[in-house]
Amino acid sequence: MKKVEVYHYDAFSKIPNKGNPAGVVLADEGLSDEKMREVAEKVGFNETAFLQKSDVADFKIRFFTPGHEMNLCGHATMAAVYALKTKDLIGDKAELTIETKAGVFPIRLGFHDGIHVHMRQAAPQFEAFRDSLEELAHSLGIEEDDIEKELPTVYGSTGTWTLLVPIKKLDCFKRMKPQNLLFPYILKEKPRASVHPFCLETYDSNANLHARHFSSPFSGTVEDPVTGTASGVMGAYWARYIEKTPESINLVIEQGQEIGRDGRVHVAVSAGNKVEIMGTAVYVKDIEIVI
Repeated sequence: MKKVEVYHYDAFSKIPNKGNPAGVVLADEGLSDEKMREVAEKVGFNETAFLQKSDVADFKIRFFTPGHEMNLCGHATMAAVYALKTKDLIGDKAELTIETKAGVFPIRLGFHDGIHVHMRQAAPQFEAFRDSLEELAHSLGIEEDDIEKELPTVYGSTGTWTLLVPIKKLDCFKRMKPQNLLFPYILKEKPRASVHPFCLETYDSNANLHARHFSSPFSGTVEDPVTGTASGVMGAYWARYIEKTPESINLVIEQGQEIGRDGRVHVAVSAGNKVEIMGTAVYVKDIEIVI
């Protein structure tokens, strides 16, 4: 048996037990892929980040859900980099690079009102959703008429594919009861994608968008409280389909209110469709996992 030390951080919040929980394994334990997945399963969060040595960046980060490995995870990156800084593992460095399965990305640290992590994401991609909106709505526990038809329902990715679903009214989000097991049969083009409903009405007047994020059933989880990669691609969606090619945009996205995990993601999209998310994190506790 082997003991693995996992640090629990909540990302996109300064308040413990808000935002999105992530596990962080800082020591390169030499674990196999299956052992990392097993650790993530025992931790039980949507993602656990494992830091490793890299030949092409300052660090390599691998991300595991309880069910499988992810190419990229925004909130677990926030948690991992915040851990590196607060545990004095990167000294005075305010810029570094991370290697992920989605590519090598620059990270910047800001120190206005605490530590803030700025994370570049992959170039945005979009693909059409050609399946049934009626079946999609049913899988979310809502009606097809709740989906906003003036905006497109599309697959989007800045490192991880999700289905972006525009919703007309904020009160619809409280009615959502996802049947995640149905997603692969409805999302025929990308059966392993998650589903990310959003709307332009918000609880917080300072936020631009509200969202929820429902996991692929392959991940072993149901809902992601506050989602970094999906928030990043929503910024690119805003630039393409809502404001339509502004020079640059800055958005605040709220998420997690319906499940008591209120959090905020700041998203910037600049010329050339460069997408960056920004957030913070807070330490919660140590977890010892035995595998």
